[in-house]
Amino acid sequence: MLNTLRGQMTLTILAVLLLTVALIGCFSYWYITHTFENYISRQGRERSESIVVDLENRYETASGGWSADFLHMLGMYSLYDGYILRVTDVGGKVIWDAENHDMALCGQIMGEISARMGDKSGGFEKHNYKIMYDGQLVGAASITYYGPFFYTENDYLFIKTLNGATIVISLLSVVLAFIVGNLLARRISGPVTSTANAAGQIAHGNYNVAFENTSNIQELKEMVSAVTELVISLREQENLRKRLTSDVAHELRTPLAAVASHLEAMIDGVWEPTPDRLESCREEVVRIASLVKDLQQLARIDSENLKLDKTGTDLRELTQSVARTFEAVSVKKDLSVSVDGTSSVVRADKDRLSQVITNLISNAIKYTPEHGSISATITDTENAGIIKICDNGIGIAPEELPFIFERFYRTDKSRDRKTGGAGVGLTIAKSIVEAHGGTIDVSSKLGAGSQFVVTLPKV
Repeated sequence: MLNTLRGQMTLTILAVLLLTVALIGCFSYWYITHTFENYISRQGRERSESIVVDLENRYETASGGWSADFLHMLGMYSLYDGYILRVTDVGGKVIWDAENHDMALCGQIMGEISARMGDKSGGFEKHNYKIMYDGQLVGAASITYYGPFFYTENDYLFIKTLNGATIVISLLSVVLAFIVGNLLARRISGPVTSTANAAGQIAHGNYNVAFENTSNIQELKEMVSAVTELVISLREQENLRKRLTSDVAHELRTPLAAVASHLEAMIDGVWEPTPDRLESCREEVVRIASLVKDLQQLARIDSENLKLDKTGTDLRELTQSVARTFEAVSVKKDLSVSVDGTSSVVRADKDRLSQVITNLISNAIKYTPEHGSISATITDTENAGIIKICDNGIGIAPEELPFIFERFYRTDKSRDRKTGGAGVGLTIAKSIVEAHGGTIDVSSKLGAGSQFVVTLPKV
């Protein structure tokens, strides 16, 4: 559990939340206690001042003092509240003294307060006040209480209950943090675990694995999407590899079978080794050599990462030069081949680029019926040169367009070498164009013709 992503995330989130709860709890405890202590301290001063005010208000001018009942009542109420009162007249004579009145009760209350305050720093302090009446000094009051503050029994119960509530809330927060952390970790680790399982199945060759993204987290959605695209790409590559094996076997089997049958017939004396029959065998051998050459060229492009010898190349001049090499073929089929547009100079490997243009014009001638037309238009822009080759040939079916740049893919399912090669020409052309940092696009309509657009950057 601890060595899993979910376990690690749960512990990490829990640790963060625990630390947060602990900090909040400590801060809350300190703030509440500090604020309450300041409140109690202020209440102590106000209570002492209130006792003095009561003495000032109940002073009797007729008798020149206070009634015994009032002093007794005020003194005992104050004592029960934790304030030990001692009142003297203007001459310093003691009129009321709580300690003399009930020393045992004073000791008991002082002991209870000391025990209640526990390890709080402080002690009993004596505060002296003047008693004024009509602006004249009529006596003095000495009030002793625990300072700088002390808790009454109700205060102590309140702060104890508050601290208990803080502890309970902290514990509940810990439990909630664990639940939330576990749920959050499960939500995050779920897609990761599914992706890891899918990757494991992919590693074992299962490219049909599929899984859904149930997370709303952008990074996880991107990860799942990337792996899904990887699965699709690997599945396509696997299908392409299988088709490649089948296509190569088919391309080799047909000429080899023809050569073998001709040679066996001549060896067995069934056929005379005439020049025509030997020429037929040679043509089949040439077909095999052409296929091997295509495969070697494709392998070289893949392995060498297509090293380029870039120089300043005029696309219009290069296209015209390539088009002239097809004059004999175009005249034979009565095709109109034209090169138009403006001069556009780009940095490119002239020989490699010539190979691209040759392939595109050759395909246009092959798939354009007699009396058709082929046009190559060069366009110059600020950052790129564009070659657009159009024909009014047989066109390409919409379902075929996404696959025409794949190796060994041909729209001619009969695999007639008279109308098509091994199916790697466009693959090589695309590799060359992309090696230059350019793009090659195709658009076509079945029965109306095709258009290939090559865009090459100038730098």
